[in-house]
Amino acid sequence: MEIAVIGGGNGGYASAVDLSSKGHSVRLWRQNADAFSAVLSSGEIILTDWQGTRGVPIDTLTTNIVEALEGAELIVIPVPCTTHGPLSQLIAPYLQDDQVVFIPPATFGTYIFARALMEAGRSVKVAFAETGTLPYLARKQSEEHVRISVYATRLPTGVFPANDTNRALTTISEAYSSIEPLQDALDGALMNAGPIIHPPLIIMNAGPLEHFDAWDIHNEGTQPSIRKVTDALDKERIRLREALGYGEPHFQLANHYSDNDEEWMYGNSSHEKLTDSGDWRESIDLRSHRYMREDTALGLSFMLSLAKWIGLDLPITQGLLAIASAITVEDLFASDRTFEKLGLKELSRNKLKLRLTEGFSHD
Repeated sequence: MEIAVIGGGNGGYASAVDLSSKGHSVRLWRQNADAFSAVLSSGEIILTDWQGTRGVPIDTLTTNIVEALEGAELIVIPVPCTTHGPLSQLIAPYLQDDQVVFIPPATFGTYIFARALMEAGRSVKVAFAETGTLPYLARKQSEEHVRISVYATRLPTGVFPANDTNRALTTISEAYSSIEPLQDALDGALMNAGPIIHPPLIIMNAGPLEHFDAWDIHNEGTQPSIRKVTDALDKERIRLREALGYGEPHFQLANHYSDNDEEWMYGNSSHEKLTDSGDWRESIDLRSHRYMREDTALGLSFMLSLAKWIGLDLPITQGLLAIASAITVEDLFASDRTFEKLGLKELSRNKLKLRLTEGFSHD
Protein backbone atom coordinates (compact mmCIF):
# COMPACT_ATOMS: atom_id res chain seq x y z
CA MET A 1 0.00 0.00 0.00
CA GLU A 2 1.13 3.56 -0.70
CA ILE A 3 1.46 5.27 2.69
CA ALA A 4 2.49 8.82 3.56
CA VAL A 5 3.96 9.39 7.02
CA ILE A 6 3.90 13.01 8.11
CA GLY A 7 6.38 14.20 10.75
CA GLY A 8 9.96 13.52 11.78
CA GLY A 9 9.54 12.93 15.51
CA ASN A 10 9.53 9.72 17.53
CA GLY A 11 6.21 8.59 16.07
CA GLY A 12 7.07 9.56 12.51
CA TYR A 13 10.34 7.65 12.45
CA ALA A 14 8.76 4.63 14.19
CA SER A 15 5.85 4.58 11.72
CA ALA A 16 8.16 4.88 8.71
CA VAL A 17 10.41 1.95 9.70
CA ASP A 18 7.56 -0.27 10.89
CA LEU A 19 5.38 0.23 7.83
CA SER A 20 8.37 -0.12 5.48
CA SER A 21 9.36 -3.35 7.24
CA LYS A 22 5.83 -4.65 6.62
CA GLY A 23 6.36 -4.20 2.87
CA HIS A 24 4.46 -0.98 2.29
CA SER A 25 5.73 1.81 0.06
CA VAL A 26 6.33 4.68 2.49
CA ARG A 27 6.87 8.37 1.79
CA LEU A 28 8.23 10.08 4.91
CA TRP A 29 7.82 13.87 5.02
CA ARG A 30 9.73 16.08 7.39
CA GLN A 31 9.74 19.87 7.27
CA ASN A 32 13.17 20.47 8.84
CA ALA A 33 15.59 19.71 6.01
CA ASP A 34 18.71 20.28 8.11
CA ALA A 35 17.66 17.80 10.81
CA PHE A 36 16.56 15.40 8.07
CA SER A 37 19.82 15.64 6.09
CA ALA A 38 21.50 12.45 7.38
CA VAL A 39 18.44 10.31 6.56
CA LEU A 40 17.99 12.03 3.20
CA SER A 41 21.61 11.18 2.41
CA SER A 42 21.54 7.53 3.53
CA GLY A 43 18.01 6.70 2.38
CA GLU A 44 17.33 4.72 5.54
CA ILE A 45 16.55 4.95 9.25
CA ILE A 46 18.30 2.76 11.80
CA LEU A 47 15.82 0.76 13.89
CA THR A 48 16.42 -0.94 17.21
CA ASP A 49 13.69 -3.19 18.58
CA TRP A 50 13.28 -6.72 19.98
CA GLN A 51 14.86 -8.11 16.81
CA GLY A 52 18.06 -6.10 17.19
CA THR A 53 19.48 -3.14 15.26
CA ARG A 54 19.36 -2.73 11.50
CA GLY A 55 18.93 -0.15 8.76
CA VAL A 56 15.48 0.11 7.19
CA PRO A 57 15.34 1.70 3.70
CA ILE A 58 12.46 4.15 3.17
CA ASP A 59 11.12 4.38 -0.39
CA THR A 60 10.64 8.14 -0.47
CA LEU A 61 12.14 10.75 1.86
CA THR A 62 10.98 14.26 1.17
CA THR A 63 10.50 17.80 2.45
CA ASN A 64 7.85 18.39 -0.25
CA ILE A 65 4.35 17.89 1.17
CA VAL A 66 2.78 17.45 -2.28
CA GLU A 67 5.20 14.64 -3.15
CA ALA A 68 4.39 12.93 0.13
CA LEU A 69 0.59 13.10 -0.22
CA GLU A 70 0.11 12.54 -3.95
CA GLY A 71 -1.49 9.13 -4.53
CA ALA A 72 -1.16 7.92 -0.93
CA GLU A 73 -3.98 5.61 0.11
CA LEU A 74 -3.24 6.04 3.82
CA ILE A 75 -1.78 9.14 5.49
CA VAL A 76 -0.36 8.55 8.97
CA ILE A 77 0.14 11.67 11.11
CA PRO A 78 1.80 10.68 14.43
CA VAL A 79 2.64 14.21 15.60
CA PRO A 80 1.94 16.19 18.80
CA CYS A 81 -1.57 17.64 18.99
CA THR A 82 -0.05 21.11 19.34
CA THR A 83 0.83 20.99 15.63
CA HIS A 84 -2.64 20.04 14.36
CA GLY A 85 -3.87 23.55 13.55
CA PRO A 86 -1.13 24.64 11.13
CA LEU A 87 -0.54 21.13 9.79
CA SER A 88 -4.22 20.62 8.96
CA GLN A 89 -4.19 23.84 6.95
CA LEU A 90 -0.96 22.82 5.21
CA ILE A 91 -2.28 19.50 3.91
CA ALA A 92 -5.92 20.46 3.24
CA PRO A 93 -5.31 21.76 -0.32
CA TYR A 94 -3.62 18.51 -1.35
CA LEU A 95 -5.87 15.79 0.05
CA GLN A 96 -7.54 13.59 -2.56
CA ASP A 97 -10.71 11.54 -2.93
CA ASP A 98 -10.85 8.28 -0.96
CA GLN A 99 -7.75 8.94 1.13
CA VAL A 100 -7.74 7.93 4.79
CA VAL A 101 -5.94 10.07 7.39
CA PHE A 102 -4.91 8.24 10.56
CA ILE A 103 -3.87 10.41 13.54
CA PRO A 104 -2.59 8.38 16.49
CA PRO A 105 -3.55 9.79 19.01
CA ALA A 106 -5.38 13.07 18.39
CA THR A 107 -7.51 14.49 21.26
CA PHE A 108 -10.26 15.06 18.66
CA GLY A 109 -7.72 16.27 16.12
CA THR A 110 -9.73 14.41 13.48
CA TYR A 111 -12.29 17.19 13.77
CA ILE A 112 -9.62 19.88 13.30
CA PHE A 113 -8.28 18.23 10.13
CA ALA A 114 -11.78 17.66 8.74
CA ARG A 115 -12.76 21.26 9.50
CA ALA A 116 -9.64 22.56 7.73
CA LEU A 117 -10.58 20.55 4.65
CA MET A 118 -14.10 22.01 4.72
CA GLU A 119 -12.82 25.56 5.28
CA ALA A 120 -10.45 25.15 2.33
CA GLY A 121 -13.53 24.62 0.15
CA ARG A 122 -12.56 21.07 -0.80
CA SER A 123 -15.35 18.62 -1.62
CA VAL A 124 -13.16 15.51 -1.73
CA LYS A 125 -14.18 12.45 0.27
CA VAL A 126 -11.59 11.90 3.02
CA ALA A 127 -11.99 9.91 6.25
CA PHE A 128 -10.13 10.93 9.41
CA ALA A 129 -9.44 8.38 12.16
CA GLU A 130 -7.90 8.61 15.63
CA THR A 131 -6.91 6.10 18.28
CA GLY A 132 -5.92 6.07 21.95
CA THR A 133 -2.14 6.03 21.65
CA LEU A 134 0.80 5.88 19.29
CA PRO A 135 1.18 2.40 17.80
CA TYR A 136 4.63 2.34 19.42
CA LEU A 137 6.51 3.18 22.57
CA ALA A 138 9.45 4.75 20.79
CA ARG A 139 12.24 7.26 21.24
CA LYS A 140 14.70 8.60 18.69
CA GLN A 141 18.29 7.89 19.64
CA SER A 142 19.57 10.39 17.06
CA GLU A 143 18.38 12.02 13.84
CA GLU A 144 19.13 8.72 12.07
CA HIS A 145 18.10 6.14 14.68
CA VAL A 146 14.87 5.20 16.49
CA ARG A 147 14.29 2.58 19.18
CA ILE A 148 10.87 0.91 19.49
CA SER A 149 10.51 -0.67 22.92
CA VAL A 150 6.91 -1.85 22.50
CA TYR A 151 4.49 -2.31 19.59
CA ALA A 152 0.80 -1.72 20.32
CA THR A 153 -1.38 -4.82 20.36
CA ARG A 154 -4.79 -3.09 20.48
CA LEU A 155 -5.69 0.23 18.84
CA PRO A 156 -9.30 1.32 19.54
CA THR A 157 -10.11 3.70 16.68
CA GLY A 158 -12.93 6.12 15.84
CA VAL A 159 -13.62 7.74 12.48
CA PHE A 160 -14.89 11.16 11.35
CA PRO A 161 -17.37 11.01 9.74
CA ALA A 162 -18.57 7.80 11.36
CA ASN A 163 -20.58 6.78 8.30
CA ASP A 164 -17.22 6.15 6.57
CA THR A 165 -15.94 3.84 9.32
CA ASN A 166 -15.93 0.59 7.37
CA ARG A 167 -13.92 1.98 4.48
CA ALA A 168 -11.47 3.80 6.74
CA LEU A 169 -10.79 0.89 9.06
CA THR A 170 -10.42 -1.53 6.15
CA THR A 171 -7.64 0.68 4.79
CA ILE A 172 -5.96 1.27 8.16
CA SER A 173 -6.07 -2.43 9.06
CA GLU A 174 -3.80 -3.20 6.10
CA ALA A 175 -1.12 -1.26 7.96
CA TYR A 176 -2.19 -1.89 11.57
CA SER A 177 -3.92 -5.22 12.13
CA SER A 178 -4.54 -4.34 15.81
CA ILE A 179 -7.25 -1.78 14.93
CA GLU A 180 -10.54 -2.14 16.87
CA PRO A 181 -13.66 -0.19 15.78
CA LEU A 182 -15.31 2.47 17.94
CA GLN A 183 -18.56 4.39 17.47
CA ASP A 184 -17.09 7.62 16.17
CA ALA A 185 -14.18 10.07 16.47
CA LEU A 186 -15.27 11.43 19.86
CA ASP A 187 -15.29 7.87 21.17
CA GLY A 188 -11.72 7.62 19.88
CA ALA A 189 -10.71 10.96 21.37
CA LEU A 190 -11.84 9.83 24.82
CA MET A 191 -9.55 6.79 24.56
CA ASN A 192 -6.45 8.99 24.51
CA ALA A 193 -4.19 7.76 27.32
CA GLY A 194 -1.79 10.73 27.26
CA PRO A 195 -3.98 13.19 29.20
CA ILE A 196 -4.56 10.52 31.87
CA ILE A 197 -1.05 9.19 32.45
CA HIS A 198 1.16 12.25 31.91
CA PRO A 199 -0.36 15.19 33.87
CA PRO A 200 -0.24 13.44 37.27
CA LEU A 201 3.27 12.17 36.56
CA ILE A 202 4.74 15.56 35.74
CA ILE A 203 2.79 17.63 38.28
CA MET A 204 3.36 15.25 41.20
CA ASN A 205 7.03 14.82 40.21
CA ALA A 206 7.58 18.56 39.79
CA GLY A 207 10.21 18.69 42.56
CA PRO A 208 12.59 16.02 41.21
CA LEU A 209 11.98 17.14 37.62
CA GLU A 210 13.24 20.61 38.50
CA HIS A 211 16.03 19.36 40.79
CA PHE A 212 17.70 16.58 38.78
CA ASP A 213 19.23 16.87 35.31
CA ALA A 214 17.12 13.88 34.22
CA TRP A 215 14.29 11.96 35.86
CA ASP A 216 12.26 8.94 34.76
CA ILE A 217 8.62 9.69 35.58
CA HIS A 218 7.65 6.14 34.53
CA ASN A 219 10.23 4.40 36.73
CA GLU A 220 10.97 5.95 40.13
CA GLY A 221 8.38 8.64 39.38
CA THR A 222 5.48 6.15 39.36
CA GLN A 223 4.73 5.70 43.07
CA PRO A 224 1.53 4.41 44.77
CA SER A 225 0.13 7.86 45.62
CA ILE A 226 0.60 9.00 42.03
CA ARG A 227 -1.01 5.85 40.69
CA LYS A 228 -4.03 6.53 42.91
CA VAL A 229 -4.43 9.96 41.31
CA THR A 230 -4.02 8.46 37.84
CA ASP A 231 -6.74 5.90 38.59
CA ALA A 232 -9.06 8.63 39.92
CA LEU A 233 -8.46 10.74 36.82
CA ASP A 234 -9.13 7.75 34.58
CA LYS A 235 -12.39 7.07 36.41
CA GLU A 236 -13.44 10.63 35.49
CA ARG A 237 -12.62 9.90 31.84
CA ILE A 238 -14.77 6.77 32.00
CA ARG A 239 -17.62 8.66 33.70
CA LEU A 240 -17.45 11.22 30.92
CA ARG A 241 -17.52 8.48 28.28
CA GLU A 242 -20.54 6.82 29.89
CA ALA A 243 -22.37 10.13 30.26
CA LEU A 244 -21.97 10.59 26.51
CA GLY A 245 -23.28 7.11 25.75
CA TYR A 246 -19.98 5.33 25.08
CA GLY A 247 -19.80 1.89 26.64
CA GLU A 248 -17.21 -0.82 27.09
CA PRO A 249 -14.43 -1.32 26.36
CA HIS A 250 -13.03 1.74 28.14
CA PHE A 251 -9.39 0.57 28.14
CA GLN A 252 -8.87 1.63 31.74
CA LEU A 253 -5.27 2.69 32.29
CA ALA A 254 -4.86 0.48 35.38
CA ASN A 255 -4.62 -2.50 33.00
CA HIS A 256 -1.40 -1.02 31.57
CA TYR A 257 0.25 -1.71 34.92
CA SER A 258 -1.19 -5.21 35.43
CA ASP A 259 -0.58 -8.45 33.58
CA ASN A 260 -3.49 -10.13 35.36
CA ASP A 261 -6.30 -8.01 33.92
CA GLU A 262 -7.62 -7.41 30.41
CA GLU A 263 -4.85 -6.66 27.92
CA TRP A 264 -4.30 -2.92 27.47
CA MET A 265 -3.23 -1.15 24.26
CA TYR A 266 0.44 -2.14 24.54
CA GLY A 267 -0.08 -5.66 25.84
CA ASN A 268 1.38 -7.34 28.89
CA SER A 269 4.67 -6.27 30.50
CA SER A 270 4.71 -3.07 28.46
CA HIS A 271 5.35 -0.83 31.49
CA GLU A 272 8.39 -2.92 32.43
CA LYS A 273 9.72 -2.81 28.85
CA LEU A 274 9.28 0.97 28.84
CA THR A 275 11.20 1.49 32.08
CA ASP A 276 13.87 -1.09 31.21
CA SER A 277 14.74 0.82 28.02
CA GLY A 278 15.91 3.89 29.93
CA ASP A 279 14.63 6.08 27.10
CA TRP A 280 12.21 7.92 29.34
CA ARG A 281 14.93 9.16 31.72
CA GLU A 282 14.91 12.68 30.40
CA SER A 283 14.91 16.38 31.14
CA ILE A 284 11.36 17.74 31.21
CA ASP A 285 10.79 21.47 31.28
CA LEU A 286 7.46 21.89 33.04
CA ARG A 287 6.48 24.94 31.01
CA SER A 288 7.32 23.76 27.51
CA HIS A 289 7.33 19.94 27.39
CA ARG A 290 4.62 18.28 25.35
CA TYR A 291 3.27 16.53 28.47
CA MET A 292 2.27 20.00 29.63
CA ARG A 293 1.45 21.62 26.28
CA GLU A 294 -0.28 18.63 24.67
CA ASP A 295 -1.60 16.26 27.31
CA THR A 296 -2.40 18.81 30.02
CA ALA A 297 -3.24 22.08 28.23
CA LEU A 298 -5.05 20.42 25.32
CA GLY A 299 -6.06 17.01 26.66
CA LEU A 300 -7.41 18.01 30.07
CA SER A 301 -8.99 21.18 28.67
CA PHE A 302 -10.82 19.12 26.09
CA MET A 303 -12.14 16.72 28.73
CA LEU A 304 -13.15 19.48 31.13
CA SER A 305 -14.90 21.57 28.48
CA LEU A 306 -16.83 18.54 27.27
CA ALA A 307 -17.85 17.73 30.84
CA LYS A 308 -19.04 21.31 31.41
CA TRP A 309 -21.04 21.10 28.17
CA ILE A 310 -23.05 18.19 29.55
CA GLY A 311 -23.08 19.38 33.18
CA LEU A 312 -20.69 16.79 34.62
CA ASP A 313 -18.28 17.58 37.45
CA LEU A 314 -14.66 16.38 37.02
CA PRO A 315 -12.83 17.62 40.15
CA ILE A 316 -9.52 15.77 39.57
CA THR A 317 -9.33 16.98 35.98
CA GLN A 318 -10.13 20.54 37.03
CA GLY A 319 -7.68 20.42 39.94
CA LEU A 320 -4.76 19.16 37.86
CA LEU A 321 -5.46 21.77 35.20
CA ALA A 322 -5.55 24.50 37.88
CA ILE A 323 -2.21 23.41 39.36
CA ALA A 324 -0.67 23.18 35.87
CA SER A 325 -1.92 26.70 35.16
CA ALA A 326 -0.18 27.90 38.33
CA ILE A 327 3.06 26.19 37.30
CA THR A 328 3.03 27.70 33.81
CA VAL A 329 1.61 31.06 35.02
CA GLU A 330 -1.11 31.02 32.37
CA ASP A 331 -4.68 29.86 31.97
CA LEU A 332 -4.30 26.48 30.29
CA PHE A 333 -8.07 26.08 30.06
CA ALA A 334 -7.97 28.83 27.43
CA SER A 335 -6.40 26.39 24.94
CA ASP A 336 -7.69 25.92 21.41
CA ARG A 337 -8.97 22.39 22.18
CA THR A 338 -12.02 23.29 24.26
CA PHE A 339 -15.49 22.56 22.96
CA GLU A 340 -16.09 26.31 22.77
CA LYS A 341 -12.95 26.98 20.71
CA LEU A 342 -13.85 24.09 18.41
CA GLY A 343 -17.19 25.76 17.73
CA LEU A 344 -19.21 22.89 19.19
CA LYS A 345 -20.50 24.34 22.45
CA GLU A 346 -23.79 25.57 20.97
CA LEU A 347 -24.71 22.23 19.41
CA SER A 348 -27.35 20.03 20.98
CA ARG A 349 -26.47 16.41 21.66
CA ASN A 350 -28.51 15.34 18.65
CA LYS A 351 -26.79 17.83 16.37
CA LEU A 352 -23.39 16.78 17.67
CA LYS A 353 -24.23 13.15 16.93
CA LEU A 354 -25.30 14.12 13.42
CA ARG A 355 -22.04 16.05 12.91
CA LEU A 356 -20.00 13.07 14.14
CA THR A 357 -21.89 10.70 11.84
CA GLU A 358 -22.35 12.74 8.69
CA GLY A 359 -19.50 15.25 8.93
CA PHE A 360 -20.16 18.73 7.54
CA SER A 361 -22.50 17.54 4.78
CA HIS A 362 -25.63 18.87 6.59
CA ASP A 363 -24.24 22.30 7.45
